[in-house]
Amino acid sequence: MGDVLAGFHAAWEFESDSVLIRYERGIRTPKLFQALGERRVPLEAIAGVTLTRGKRGTVVLRVEPRPGADPLMEAAAGQLKESGDPYRLVLPAEREVLAEYYADELRTLLTESGPADRFLVEPPKGPLSFKAYDGKATFDGRTVNFRWFWTGASSAKWKAGDQSFSVGELNGVEWRSPEVFEGHMRLLRRDMGEAAAQADQDPAAVVFGLGYGPVHESLPFAAAVLAAVRTSAPVAAVSAAGPRRDPADIAERIRHLGELHQAGLVTDEEFSVKKAQLLSEL
Repeated sequence: MGDVLAGFHAAWEFESDSVLIRYERGIRTPKLFQALGERRVPLEAIAGVTLTRGKRGTVVLRVEPRPGADPLMEAAAGQLKESGDPYRLVLPAEREVLAEYYADELRTLLTESGPADRFLVEPPKGPLSFKAYDGKATFDGRTVNFRWFWTGASSAKWKAGDQSFSVGELNGVEWRSPEVFEGHMRLLRRDMGEAAAQADQDPAAVVFGLGYGPVHESLPFAAAVLAAVRTSAPVAAVSAAGPRRDPADIAERIRHLGELHQAGLVTDEEFSVKKAQLLSEL
């Protein structure tokens, strides 16, 4: 079709094989949309199209992605609010006839339905990072790293130390929205046997809350990791030693470890073992 339909916060360009969604960067645009920038949705990733009446004199055009076609929606697992749905285009009611035309045209081009056997929509681009309540998460496309904050991380995570997970070690990602109670992002490991611990005690999880891990940062991160996991073959676990770190960073972490030791949160033995581990990374 090659035409553009502009609505509130986004414009859709209808092409012969896809819909290109460009999100605005205005102050009223949801932050998730701004973080996504633009997304190309292949027609084979779309199961259907709907047009409904919205609020306050608007209409809503929405494409329904096929289950399993979009890593972002798979990671969200139905937790996004309606206003944060990246597949909704809200338009003034006077554009209803035009929106209905595009909806009908798009329906005639759809040939696929049912779950997709692979991701068809590109995941958010890396490298990605965000600050959770108890640590900083980074992802370079191959490895997820968690670096704990001494002000928020539990003693269990401090004892375990900073974590690195290659995508080959993982089965998936569990994302629980920061807008609900006990929000977190947990990496699901291939070797995970027993039921997972609470997120604040699990070294494979970071905890949200108090403004940490907002949707527009943590969800694209989770989606990117999930997409990498689905396309990666199992690989050997990351070396326990990991990359060498800045001596100043090691010294700061030893100081924080000493504070936990003095507070009675870490035993003498645990303090000695962890200190030796940190020193070995110099």
